[in-house]
Amino acid sequence: MSGRTSLVSLGIGLAAAGVGAAAGVAAERFAVGRPVLRGARQEGDEVPLGSLREVPLVLTADDGTQLHVEVDEPQEPDPDGLTVVFSHGYALNLDSWHYQRLALQGRVRTVWWDQRGHGRSQRGPVGSATIDQVGADLAAVIKAAAPTGPLVLVGHSMGGMTVLSLAAHQPELFIDRVLGVALVSTSSGGMQDLDLGLDRLGTLLHRVAPAALSLLARKPGLVERTRRIGSDLEEVIVKRWSYASDVSSELVDFTARMIASTRIEVVSDFLPAFSSHDKREALESLRTAQTLVLVGDKDLMISSEHSEAIAAALPDAEYALVRDAGHLVMLEHPEIVTPHLVALLHRVRQQLTAESDKEPVPVRARTIVRSRPPSRPRRRRRS
Repeated sequence: MSGRTSLVSLGIGLAAAGVGAAAGVAAERFAVGRPVLRGARQEGDEVPLGSLREVPLVLTADDGTQLHVEVDEPQEPDPDGLTVVFSHGYALNLDSWHYQRLALQGRVRTVWWDQRGHGRSQRGPVGSATIDQVGADLAAVIKAAAPTGPLVLVGHSMGGMTVLSLAAHQPELFIDRVLGVALVSTSSGGMQDLDLGLDRLGTLLHRVAPAALSLLARKPGLVERTRRIGSDLEEVIVKRWSYASDVSSELVDFTARMIASTRIEVVSDFLPAFSSHDKREALESLRTAQTLVLVGDKDLMISSEHSEAIAAALPDAEYALVRDAGHLVMLEHPEIVTPHLVALLHRVRQQLTAESDKEPVPVRARTIVRSRPPSRPRRRRRS
Protein backbone atom coordinates (compact mmCIF):
# COMPACT_ATOMS: atom_id res chain seq x y z
CA MET A 1 0.00 0.00 0.00
CA SER A 2 2.74 2.42 -0.96
CA GLY A 3 1.86 6.05 -0.31
CA ARG A 4 -0.60 5.32 2.49
CA THR A 5 -0.21 6.14 6.16
CA SER A 6 -1.50 5.45 9.63
CA LEU A 7 -1.27 7.65 12.68
CA VAL A 8 1.72 5.77 14.01
CA SER A 9 3.39 5.97 10.60
CA LEU A 10 2.72 9.69 10.55
CA GLY A 11 4.25 10.22 13.97
CA ILE A 12 7.33 8.14 13.21
CA GLY A 13 7.59 9.68 9.78
CA LEU A 14 7.60 13.16 11.27
CA ALA A 15 10.36 12.04 13.60
CA ALA A 16 12.32 10.80 10.60
CA ALA A 17 11.89 14.25 9.08
CA GLY A 18 13.49 15.73 12.19
CA VAL A 19 10.37 16.86 14.08
CA GLY A 20 7.71 15.35 16.30
CA ALA A 21 9.82 12.67 18.00
CA ALA A 22 8.86 13.93 21.41
CA ALA A 23 5.19 13.80 20.46
CA GLY A 24 5.47 10.11 19.66
CA VAL A 25 7.32 9.42 22.89
CA ALA A 26 4.72 11.36 24.88
CA ALA A 27 1.88 9.42 23.25
CA GLU A 28 3.60 6.08 23.89
CA ARG A 29 4.37 6.87 27.53
CA PHE A 30 0.81 8.02 28.07
CA ALA A 31 -0.49 4.61 27.08
CA VAL A 32 2.23 2.27 28.32
CA GLY A 33 0.68 -0.51 30.35
CA ARG A 34 -2.81 0.46 29.17
CA PRO A 35 -3.98 -2.09 26.60
CA VAL A 36 -6.70 -1.12 24.18
CA LEU A 37 -9.90 -1.77 26.08
CA ARG A 38 -12.20 -4.51 24.90
CA GLY A 39 -15.96 -4.49 25.01
CA ALA A 40 -18.31 -1.49 24.90
CA ARG A 41 -20.06 -2.88 21.85
CA GLN A 42 -22.80 -0.75 20.32
CA GLU A 43 -26.29 -1.59 19.17
CA GLY A 44 -25.96 -2.46 15.49
CA ASP A 45 -22.52 -4.04 15.83
CA GLU A 46 -23.92 -7.17 14.19
CA VAL A 47 -23.70 -5.18 10.94
CA PRO A 48 -19.96 -5.08 10.07
CA LEU A 49 -18.43 -1.62 10.30
CA GLY A 50 -18.04 -0.06 6.88
CA SER A 51 -20.30 -2.58 5.14
CA LEU A 52 -23.25 -0.28 4.34
CA ARG A 53 -23.32 0.38 0.61
CA GLU A 54 -25.57 1.65 -2.18
CA VAL A 55 -25.06 1.90 -5.92
CA PRO A 56 -22.66 4.85 -6.23
CA LEU A 57 -23.39 8.07 -8.01
CA VAL A 58 -20.13 9.41 -9.44
CA LEU A 59 -20.31 13.13 -10.08
CA THR A 60 -17.79 15.61 -11.42
CA ALA A 61 -16.82 18.65 -9.35
CA ASP A 62 -16.27 22.07 -10.89
CA ASP A 63 -12.56 21.33 -11.45
CA GLY A 64 -13.13 17.91 -13.02
CA THR A 65 -12.52 15.82 -9.90
CA GLN A 66 -14.77 12.77 -9.62
CA LEU A 67 -16.57 12.41 -6.29
CA HIS A 68 -18.08 9.23 -4.89
CA VAL A 69 -21.67 9.68 -3.63
CA GLU A 70 -24.23 7.21 -2.26
CA VAL A 71 -27.94 7.84 -1.66
CA ASP A 72 -30.25 5.92 0.69
CA GLU A 73 -33.91 6.34 -0.23
CA PRO A 74 -36.74 6.16 2.34
CA GLN A 75 -38.99 3.12 2.41
CA GLU A 76 -42.09 5.30 2.07
CA PRO A 77 -42.50 8.50 0.02
CA ASP A 78 -41.67 11.55 2.14
CA PRO A 79 -44.30 14.28 1.73
CA ASP A 80 -41.76 16.86 2.95
CA GLY A 81 -39.16 15.80 0.37
CA LEU A 82 -36.45 16.17 3.02
CA THR A 83 -32.84 15.14 2.28
CA VAL A 84 -30.05 14.87 4.86
CA VAL A 85 -26.48 15.25 3.53
CA PHE A 86 -23.57 13.93 5.62
CA SER A 87 -20.00 15.24 5.18
CA HIS A 88 -17.16 13.34 6.89
CA GLY A 89 -13.92 14.57 8.42
CA TYR A 90 -10.23 14.74 7.56
CA ALA A 91 -8.49 11.41 6.83
CA LEU A 92 -11.79 9.52 7.17
CA ASN A 93 -14.50 8.56 4.67
CA LEU A 94 -18.27 8.19 4.50
CA ASP A 95 -18.07 4.99 6.56
CA SER A 96 -17.34 7.12 9.64
CA TRP A 97 -21.13 7.67 9.81
CA HIS A 98 -21.77 3.91 10.06
CA TYR A 99 -24.09 3.95 13.09
CA GLN A 100 -26.04 7.00 11.94
CA ARG A 101 -26.51 5.54 8.47
CA LEU A 102 -27.71 2.27 9.93
CA ALA A 103 -30.20 4.06 12.20
CA LEU A 104 -31.60 6.32 9.46
CA GLN A 105 -31.89 3.74 6.68
CA GLY A 106 -35.40 3.72 5.27
CA ARG A 107 -36.56 6.54 7.57
CA VAL A 108 -35.41 9.56 5.59
CA ARG A 109 -33.58 10.28 2.33
CA THR A 110 -29.85 10.55 3.05
CA VAL A 111 -26.77 11.40 0.98
CA TRP A 112 -23.28 10.18 1.89
CA TRP A 113 -20.13 11.21 0.03
CA ASP A 114 -16.36 10.90 0.16
CA GLN A 115 -14.48 14.18 0.25
CA ARG A 116 -11.90 14.67 -2.50
CA GLY A 117 -8.82 12.54 -1.90
CA HIS A 118 -10.68 10.43 0.65
CA GLY A 119 -12.40 7.08 0.32
CA ARG A 120 -13.35 6.42 -3.28
CA SER A 121 -13.19 10.01 -4.54
CA GLN A 122 -10.36 11.32 -6.71
CA ARG A 123 -7.61 13.43 -5.21
CA GLY A 124 -8.06 16.50 -7.43
CA PRO A 125 -5.48 18.79 -9.01
CA VAL A 126 -2.62 20.38 -7.11
CA GLY A 127 -3.82 23.27 -4.98
CA SER A 128 -7.40 22.05 -4.72
CA ALA A 129 -7.20 20.76 -1.14
CA THR A 130 -8.83 23.80 0.44
CA ILE A 131 -11.88 24.40 2.61
CA ASP A 132 -13.33 26.66 -0.07
CA GLN A 133 -13.03 23.87 -2.64
CA VAL A 134 -14.69 21.21 -0.49
CA GLY A 135 -17.49 23.68 0.11
CA ALA A 136 -17.89 23.91 -3.67
CA ASP A 137 -17.79 20.10 -3.79
CA LEU A 138 -20.68 19.96 -1.32
CA ALA A 139 -22.62 22.34 -3.57
CA ALA A 140 -21.99 19.95 -6.47
CA VAL A 141 -23.17 17.00 -4.39
CA ILE A 142 -26.38 18.81 -3.51
CA LYS A 143 -26.97 19.85 -7.12
CA ALA A 144 -26.57 16.27 -8.34
CA ALA A 145 -28.08 14.23 -5.50
CA ALA A 146 -30.60 16.62 -3.91
CA PRO A 147 -31.48 19.32 -6.45
CA THR A 148 -34.85 20.15 -4.89
CA GLY A 149 -36.56 20.09 -1.52
CA PRO A 150 -35.57 21.04 2.03
CA LEU A 151 -32.13 20.07 3.31
CA VAL A 152 -30.40 19.19 6.55
CA LEU A 153 -26.59 19.35 6.39
CA VAL A 154 -24.49 17.33 8.85
CA GLY A 155 -20.72 17.75 9.06
CA HIS A 156 -18.05 16.23 11.28
CA SER A 157 -14.68 17.97 11.75
CA MET A 158 -13.54 19.01 8.24
CA GLY A 159 -17.07 18.13 7.12
CA GLY A 160 -18.42 20.83 9.43
CA MET A 161 -15.97 23.29 7.90
CA THR A 162 -17.26 22.16 4.51
CA VAL A 163 -20.81 23.12 5.53
CA LEU A 164 -19.61 26.52 6.75
CA SER A 165 -17.73 27.06 3.50
CA LEU A 166 -20.93 26.40 1.58
CA ALA A 167 -22.74 28.88 3.84
CA ALA A 168 -20.07 31.49 3.15
CA HIS A 169 -20.32 31.15 -0.62
CA GLN A 170 -24.01 30.35 -1.04
CA PRO A 171 -25.88 32.03 1.85
CA GLU A 172 -29.04 32.10 -0.26
CA LEU A 173 -29.20 28.30 -0.07
CA PHE A 174 -29.57 28.59 3.71
CA ILE A 175 -32.48 30.97 3.25
CA ASP A 176 -34.27 28.96 0.60
CA ARG A 177 -33.57 25.29 1.35
CA VAL A 178 -31.29 24.50 4.32
CA LEU A 179 -33.60 24.14 7.32
CA GLY A 180 -31.25 22.24 9.61
CA VAL A 181 -27.52 22.01 10.31
CA ALA A 182 -25.51 19.76 12.62
CA LEU A 183 -21.90 20.72 13.32
CA VAL A 184 -20.06 17.88 15.06
CA SER A 185 -16.57 18.26 16.56
CA THR A 186 -15.64 21.12 14.28
CA SER A 187 -14.42 24.72 14.19
CA SER A 188 -15.39 27.94 12.47
CA GLY A 189 -11.82 29.27 12.65
CA GLY A 190 -8.86 30.06 14.89
CA MET A 191 -7.15 26.68 14.60
CA GLN A 192 -3.60 28.00 14.41
CA ASP A 193 -2.86 27.16 18.04
CA LEU A 194 -4.30 23.66 18.33
CA ASP A 195 -2.17 21.69 20.78
CA LEU A 196 -3.55 18.16 20.11
CA GLY A 197 -3.64 17.56 23.86
CA LEU A 198 0.14 17.96 24.13
CA ASP A 199 0.25 21.57 25.35
CA ARG A 200 3.15 23.57 23.87
CA LEU A 201 4.64 20.53 22.17
CA GLY A 202 1.40 19.98 20.26
CA THR A 203 1.27 23.59 19.12
CA LEU A 204 4.83 23.32 17.81
CA LEU A 205 4.06 20.04 16.07
CA HIS A 206 0.94 21.55 14.48
CA ARG A 207 3.03 24.42 13.07
CA VAL A 208 5.88 22.35 11.64
CA ALA A 209 3.84 19.37 10.45
CA PRO A 210 2.84 20.82 7.03
CA ALA A 211 6.45 21.15 5.91
CA ALA A 212 7.36 17.76 7.33
CA LEU A 213 4.39 16.08 5.68
CA SER A 214 5.24 17.73 2.40
CA LEU A 215 8.67 16.10 2.62
CA LEU A 216 7.14 12.72 3.48
CA ALA A 217 4.70 12.98 0.59
CA ARG A 218 7.71 12.87 -1.70
CA LYS A 219 8.98 9.73 0.09
CA PRO A 220 5.90 7.54 0.57
CA GLY A 221 8.02 4.40 0.85
CA LEU A 222 9.59 5.76 4.05
CA VAL A 223 6.16 6.10 5.64
CA GLU A 224 5.06 2.64 4.57
CA ARG A 225 8.14 0.94 6.01
CA THR A 226 7.36 2.36 9.46
CA ARG A 227 4.23 0.22 9.61
CA ARG A 228 6.46 -2.73 10.49
CA ILE A 229 6.68 -1.22 14.00
CA GLY A 230 3.50 -3.17 14.74
CA SER A 231 -0.18 -2.68 15.37
CA ASP A 232 -0.14 -2.33 19.18
CA LEU A 233 1.34 1.17 19.22
CA GLU A 234 -0.87 2.09 16.26
CA GLU A 235 -3.98 1.07 18.19
CA VAL A 236 -2.82 3.01 21.25
CA ILE A 237 -2.26 6.20 19.25
CA VAL A 238 -5.51 5.87 17.30
CA LYS A 239 -7.44 5.36 20.51
CA ARG A 240 -5.65 8.22 22.27
CA TRP A 241 -6.62 10.84 19.68
CA SER A 242 -9.96 9.42 18.53
CA TYR A 243 -11.71 8.12 21.65
CA ALA A 244 -11.97 8.94 25.35
CA SER A 245 -13.90 5.95 26.69
CA ASP A 246 -14.01 2.17 26.52
CA VAL A 247 -14.46 1.21 22.86
CA SER A 248 -14.14 -2.17 21.21
CA SER A 249 -10.94 -3.35 19.56
CA GLU A 250 -12.98 -3.79 16.37
CA LEU A 251 -13.84 -0.09 16.37
CA VAL A 252 -10.22 0.92 16.97
CA ASP A 253 -9.09 -1.34 14.11
CA PHE A 254 -11.82 0.03 11.84
CA THR A 255 -10.72 3.58 12.63
CA ALA A 256 -7.06 2.77 12.00
CA ARG A 257 -7.95 1.25 8.62
CA MET A 258 -9.97 4.31 7.62
CA ILE A 259 -7.10 6.62 8.48
CA ALA A 260 -4.58 4.32 6.81
CA SER A 261 -6.60 4.36 3.59
CA THR A 262 -5.95 8.09 3.21
CA ARG A 263 -2.86 8.69 1.10
CA ILE A 264 -0.01 10.57 2.76
CA GLU A 265 -0.12 13.02 -0.16
CA VAL A 266 -3.73 13.88 0.68
CA VAL A 267 -2.92 14.26 4.38
CA SER A 268 -0.14 16.64 3.36
CA ASP A 269 -2.34 18.53 0.89
CA PHE A 270 -5.10 19.38 3.33
CA LEU A 271 -3.18 20.07 6.54
CA PRO A 272 -2.25 23.72 5.75
CA ALA A 273 -5.91 24.51 5.02
CA PHE A 274 -6.86 24.21 8.70
CA SER A 275 -4.59 26.98 9.94
CA SER A 276 -6.06 29.45 7.45
CA HIS A 277 -9.66 28.26 7.88
CA ASP A 278 -11.91 31.10 9.05
CA LYS A 279 -15.62 30.93 8.34
CA ARG A 280 -16.86 32.68 11.48
CA GLU A 281 -18.76 35.25 9.45
CA ALA A 282 -20.62 32.43 7.69
CA LEU A 283 -22.30 31.49 10.98
CA GLU A 284 -24.70 34.36 10.37
CA SER A 285 -26.26 32.33 7.55
CA LEU A 286 -27.14 29.55 10.01
CA ARG A 287 -29.31 31.76 12.21
CA THR A 288 -32.44 30.83 10.24
CA ALA A 289 -31.75 27.08 10.46
CA GLN A 290 -32.47 24.61 13.23
CA THR A 291 -28.90 23.99 14.44
CA LEU A 292 -27.19 21.38 16.57
CA VAL A 293 -23.62 21.90 17.79
CA LEU A 294 -22.18 18.73 19.33
CA VAL A 295 -18.72 17.84 20.61
CA GLY A 296 -16.95 15.48 23.00
CA ASP A 297 -15.61 17.00 26.19
CA LYS A 298 -12.27 15.21 25.72
CA ASP A 299 -11.72 15.98 22.03
CA LEU A 300 -7.96 16.35 21.60
CA MET A 301 -8.08 17.15 17.88
CA ILE A 302 -10.48 20.12 17.93
CA SER A 303 -11.16 21.10 21.53
CA SER A 304 -14.68 21.78 22.75
CA GLU A 305 -13.87 25.50 23.01
CA HIS A 306 -14.31 25.72 19.24
CA SER A 307 -17.83 24.33 19.47
CA GLU A 308 -18.50 26.64 22.43
CA ALA A 309 -17.56 29.58 20.20
CA ILE A 310 -19.95 28.41 17.47
CA ALA A 311 -22.76 27.97 20.01
CA ALA A 312 -22.09 31.43 21.42
CA ALA A 313 -22.50 32.91 17.94
CA LEU A 314 -25.75 30.96 17.46
CA PRO A 315 -27.71 31.56 20.68
CA ASP A 316 -30.75 29.60 19.44
CA ALA A 317 -28.72 26.49 18.61
CA GLU A 318 -28.77 23.37 20.73
CA TYR A 319 -25.32 22.76 22.17
CA ALA A 320 -24.53 19.21 23.30
CA LEU A 321 -21.32 18.50 25.19
CA VAL A 322 -20.87 14.73 25.39
CA ARG A 323 -19.06 13.49 28.46
CA ASP A 324 -16.25 10.95 28.09
CA ALA A 325 -16.07 11.44 24.33
CA GLY A 326 -13.22 12.14 21.93
CA HIS A 327 -13.03 13.45 18.39
CA LEU A 328 -14.91 10.57 16.74
CA VAL A 329 -17.91 11.02 19.01
CA MET A 330 -20.40 9.72 16.42
CA LEU A 331 -18.62 6.34 16.43
CA GLU A 332 -17.82 6.36 20.14
CA HIS A 333 -21.28 7.30 21.41
CA PRO A 334 -23.87 6.72 18.68
CA GLU A 335 -26.45 6.12 21.41
CA ILE A 336 -26.15 9.84 22.16
CA VAL A 337 -25.27 11.37 18.79
CA THR A 338 -27.92 9.59 16.71
CA PRO A 339 -30.88 10.57 18.94
CA HIS A 340 -29.69 14.18 18.85
CA LEU A 341 -29.66 14.05 15.05
CA VAL A 342 -33.11 12.43 14.99
CA ALA A 343 -34.38 15.18 17.32
CA LEU A 344 -32.93 17.78 14.94
CA LEU A 345 -34.80 16.19 12.04
CA HIS A 346 -37.96 16.25 14.14
CA ARG A 347 -37.56 19.98 14.78
CA VAL A 348 -37.04 20.56 11.06
CA ARG A 349 -40.25 18.70 10.28
CA GLN A 350 -41.98 20.75 12.98
CA GLN A 351 -40.72 23.88 11.26
CA LEU A 352 -42.10 22.66 7.93
CA THR A 353 -45.45 22.13 9.64
CA ALA A 354 -45.24 25.47 11.43
CA GLU A 355 -44.66 27.26 8.13
CA SER A 356 -47.95 25.89 6.82
CA ASP A 357 -49.91 26.06 10.09
CA LYS A 358 -48.22 29.19 11.42
CA GLU A 359 -47.36 27.53 14.72
CA PRO A 360 -44.28 28.58 16.75
CA VAL A 361 -41.20 26.37 16.60
CA PRO A 362 -39.84 25.34 20.04
CA VAL A 363 -36.72 27.13 21.27
CA ARG A 364 -33.65 24.91 21.53
CA ALA A 365 -31.70 24.39 24.73
CA ARG A 366 -28.17 23.78 25.90
CA THR A 367 -27.54 20.13 26.75
CA ILE A 368 -24.82 18.46 28.77
CA VAL A 369 -24.84 14.71 28.21
CA ARG A 370 -23.13 12.18 30.42
CA SER A 371 -22.24 9.04 28.51
CA ARG A 372 -21.81 6.91 31.67
CA PRO A 373 -23.96 5.96 33.43
CA PRO A 374 -26.89 6.26 30.99
CA SER A 375 -29.31 8.88 32.22
CA ARG A 376 -31.67 11.53 30.99
CA PRO A 377 -29.64 14.54 29.74
CA ARG A 378 -29.62 17.58 31.98
CA ARG A 379 -30.88 20.69 30.20
CA ARG A 380 -30.43 24.27 31.16
CA ARG A 381 -31.38 27.42 29.34
CA ARG A 382 -28.79 29.88 28.18
CA SER A 383 -28.56 32.90 30.41
